[in-house]
Amino acid sequence: MGTTLLLAPLLAPLAAGALAAVLPWGRVVAATGVVAALVILASAIGLAAVAGSPAAGARVGWLHADALAVFMLLVIGVVATLATLAGIGYVQAELAAGHTTPGSVRWYGVLVQVFIAAMVTAVESRNLGITWVAIEATTVATAFLVGHRRTRAAMEATWKYVLICSVGIALALLGTVFLYLAALHAGATTTQALDLGWLTTHAGALDPGVTRMAMGLLLLGYGTKAGLVPFHTWLADAHSQAPAPVSALMSGVLLAVAFSILARIRVIADGAVGPGFLRVGLLVVGLLTLVVAAGLLVVQRDYKRMLAYSTMENMGLLALAAAAGTPLATTALLLHILGHGIGKSVLFLSSGQVQQAHGSTAIADVSAILTRRPLLGAVLAAGLAALIGLPPFSLFASELGIVRGLAERGLVLPLGIGLLLVLIAAAALVRHGIGLLLGSPQPDQPRIALPATVAIPLVVGVVLLVALGISVAPLQTLLTHAGAILAGPR
Repeated sequence: MGTTLLLAPLLAPLAAGALAAVLPWGRVVAATGVVAALVILASAIGLAAVAGSPAAGARVGWLHADALAVFMLLVIGVVATLATLAGIGYVQAELAAGHTTPGSVRWYGVLVQVFIAAMVTAVESRNLGITWVAIEATTVATAFLVGHRRTRAAMEATWKYVLICSVGIALALLGTVFLYLAALHAGATTTQALDLGWLTTHAGALDPGVTRMAMGLLLLGYGTKAGLVPFHTWLADAHSQAPAPVSALMSGVLLAVAFSILARIRVIADGAVGPGFLRVGLLVVGLLTLVVAAGLLVVQRDYKRMLAYSTMENMGLLALAAAAGTPLATTALLLHILGHGIGKSVLFLSSGQVQQAHGSTAIADVSAILTRRPLLGAVLAAGLAALIGLPPFSLFASELGIVRGLAERGLVLPLGIGLLLVLIAAAALVRHGIGLLLGSPQPDQPRIALPATVAIPLVVGVVLLVALGISVAPLQTLLTHAGAILAGPR
């Protein structure tokens, strides 16, 4: 049973992608993509019962499903379900408006499923080499998706994304090679040298000098995919130009997948060279990311780029949580990943409807959404409130947990600086949100469409955010075990 549940999340999107490649876009193909996402979600729920302890879980060859992998599968399943369902209405509107062609839509359907399958592979892989290949595959798939509209801005964003992420992934490859060599010299076989279990168990035997080089390169490499400074400049361009469902997947789960790999690696680094080395790196990178994100949010004039910089802010906050590394901080980190994934999906999917109506992503071109389209306005308001960290949404609880985790570790100065920057970012989001939601409707402003296939995932997303904020009891065991993996041996 465990084997089936482990393989199903990988095979389902590949099957849906193959169907999209041979059939024209329509209800069958679109429904298949949604079903594939639901299979991932159902498999994650089933595997949660198997991953009964931090070390337990299903395993098939180089695939495994410990508690952390299962939790990340859950995040992928939730966000992919919301994005693929909303993608049905989004693609139909793009075709009707002439912004895309049937041929492009076919490739869209294929690449979205390849993208999802690559993320599943990255979180299920027990081998860091295969994980690297999976992350590289996400870059290839999403590069074509970012440039889906084939406008000049979209193509520019695509090339920027490819070039910067290629540099980052090359650094991650070099770091992986150094770690492989360190493991070989520590007595590992060629099949064990990149195995997460072996590296975690035998971290103390790794050469400290080589491991420091490897970890520094891996921090920069996977930090690039996670949107962390200094190789963060691709993020806003890619997120602003990609189709809204793709932006939801990239912001809501791709960056979190890359960060979860980085968080796993931190445990190996702590065992090999002590907790101080990567902790300092994560604190520096996290605070710099918060500085850049908060500053750019204040001066932002584009609502999709605003959401992208908000994603950067949250990735910086996750870096601080990973630096703390306490069980409370890592559990809060994981809850924040889930809440942010759902919240950012809701906001990007909502922004896609606004962009289709106005043909612009400028904040100045949009106003009075609450009056013009009350349901969409209410969803946008709820999404922004969740993103800011207001109760009763789940990000309030996760941010409180991160604060307590940093305080427990004695990281008072980084905590104070981080809180100030988060407050600045929240104030900027409130100011921009008021401009989008309130005001008097202008007579020449267009009607904002909201088909049922988009409205349903938006409402479901908000309900999930509230439910997670009220109680995480159904996820408590999984969160505790997954958090223990990230916290490492105590």
